[in-house]
Formats: sequence, structure tokens, C-alpha cells
Amino acid sequence: MKVSKRIKSLREKIDVKKEYSVEEAIKLLKDNTTVKFTESLDVAIKLGVDPRHADQMVRGTVTLPHGTGKEVKVLVIAKGEQAKEALDAGADHAGLEEYLEKIQGGWADVDVIIATPDTMGQLGRLGRILGPKGLMPNPKSGTVTKDVVTAVKEVKAGKIEFRVDKTGIVHSSLGKLNFEETQLKDNIIAFLQTIMKLKPSSAKGQYVRSLFLSSTMGPGLEVNKEEALALAK
Repeated sequence: MKVSKRIKSLREKIDVKKEYSVEEAIKLLKDNTTVKFTESLDVAIKLGVDPRHADQMVRGTVTLPHGTGKEVKVLVIAKGEQAKEALDAGADHAGLEEYLEKIQGGWADVDVIIATPDTMGQLGRLGRILGPKGLMPNPKSGTVTKDVVTAVKEVKAGKIEFRVDKTGIVHSSLGKLNFEETQLKDNIIAFLQTIMKLKPSSAKGQYVRSLFLSSTMGPGLEVNKEEALALAK
């Protein structure tokens, strides 16, 4: 397979077989971004869980101290006054019937959908459309709530949702590489703290098996998990 000059150059500067500290990995990824857009810092954590068992499904939310650096488009499915409150709080779209019709027609130009409990009966019928796109509101993630104002503000401030995939890995983006190194480190620590709090009681053996940091177009760097977890305590 042909290797581009950019990848060859990265391989000369970065040892992908080495274990790095969180600080070293962040600095290397920041110093070696070579694309024309601002890359994200991505994390992949291999967990010692079996997601086929409901009691070992790791999923949750975390509000990153410095946000994600992304402009998050939010739709609130709500009626009347609550729809107005959502717009005043910063939602990009809010309403009921017109958005149910738009979703039914294939529209999904949003990153997060928040819904009030009284609209879930109607919205739930669109689960086959929203589910595969990861847009279906869920009480566990705080996206089904009567308090739409708080929910919108939290999402806009950097609240993200994550869940372990079928291979036992949690993936997420934790900010942009143009953030300060300390900001990215803070975001990583907050994410790790949340992952540790969600450790299933039924999970046996080592919980965090491996931890990798990468940029959108860059290599994955293995981070020394013991050092990283010590930061999260």
C-alpha cells in the first residue's frame, strides 16, 4: 500500500510503539498536525467489559471543562412555552409537529435532540429513523427532560454522550488541537473520572485495558494507563 509523504513524515517523528504520558501525547499530536483544518483530539479506551450483557453496558454523559470546540446544533422537541424557552436558552430549533414532519422526510441537520416527556409518544414513532443516527433522546443521557433550558445550556457548554461499542471500546472527541495543552488535559481527566465512576460491579479483572489518544488525521498514541488513571483520582 502506498504511503503518503505526510504519513512517512509522521512516522519519522512519532514512535507509535511507545507508551506516552498524557502530556507527551497531547504535545506530540499538537506539534505534528499537518492538515489544513483544526483537528480534534480523540480518545479510545478499551474496557474489560462484555457489552452483550446489560449490566456491563458502560454509557453516560460528561460535561467537558473546556467544551469540545465544536458548534453543536440542538433541536428541542417541545410544545408552546417550553419551545420558546428552549430557543431563548440557545437551541437552534424548537417545536413539535413541523420537526416531526421534517424528520419523517429525512431531515436530520442537528447533533443533539432534546425532548420533553410529553412529546416522547410522538417522537418515539421515529425511533427507526433517529436510532441508527444516534439522535434518539434518552432519559439516561438527560435528553428527555422537563427542564429544557438547563439541558440546552449543558449541551452547548460541552456536555457529551458516550457509550461502549460492541467490541468493548469507548470512543469520543475531547476538544480541538488548537486548545491549550492544559485544557485538553483537563478534558481528558474529566472523561476518565466519569468512565471510572461507571465501572460495572459485574465487570471482572482489569477494567481499563488500554488507552489511546489520536488526532483526526494522525496516528494513535498509546498512553500509559496507570499514569493517566492516577491523574483521574
